[in-house]
Amino acid sequence: MNDLFSVKDKVIIVTGASKGIGKTVAEALVESGAIVYGIGTSFENKSEGNFNQMKCDITNHEGFKKICDSIFNFDGRIDGMVNNAGVTYTGNENEPYPEYLWDKTMEINLKSVFKNTQYVCELMYKNGTGSVVNLTSLNASFGFPNNPAYQASKGGLRMLTKSFARDWGRKGLRFNNIVPGLMVTRLTQASHDNPVTHTQRRQNMMLGRWGQPEDIVGPCIFLLSNASSYMTGQDIYVDGGWSANGLPFLD
Repeated sequence: MNDLFSVKDKVIIVTGASKGIGKTVAEALVESGAIVYGIGTSFENKSEGNFNQMKCDITNHEGFKKICDSIFNFDGRIDGMVNNAGVTYTGNENEPYPEYLWDKTMEINLKSVFKNTQYVCELMYKNGTGSVVNLTSLNASFGFPNNPAYQASKGGLRMLTKSFARDWGRKGLRFNNIVPGLMVTRLTQASHDNPVTHTQRRQNMMLGRWGQPEDIVGPCIFLLSNASSYMTGQDIYVDGGWSANGLPFLD
């Protein structure tokens, strides 16, 4: 039982690991004993203990493939992957949503996850085991304004996870979604700091507070560890109760 939630010595890739949720998760995994390869566009290629920082844009599929090959050749395995990297571009409610923002969002949030994960799965399959964690969003299940590309990409990612779970399950690989609610990150800082939007959003949260990147760490470790060995194709909501709340609080 002592090792049930352990990620010690597991080789794990985390995308978008240079900031926000990805950085927090990557550092926590290292502290828990994992060997982490963080992928980020603002990284310099260097290693700090078991935190190997790799500079790569996830839309550079050949570059990503080379990194994965080098990881597998050096460590002999890849045990886990956290697909965290993503973008969001809010449109103007008085204008049609720009097609170029739609294309860019889909390329990063959905197509790149599909292509990169598919290659990682081929490497995981060589050892017959592995766990992939995809970070989706409340936007995958609920209507939010002025951001159709983000909603569609996260909804697609949610179902891509289930598709991969079906296709790779009998080959020993698992796929699950973590569904964050509103987290305080660079992307949400303006809404969080605005007293009006801060209160409006908080009224939907049963726990009465915005989430922090640290709130994603526990579920990630759970899904990457043997504690979740019989779980695949599932959605774990980490949203302060937003998705289960029938009526907002009137603060």
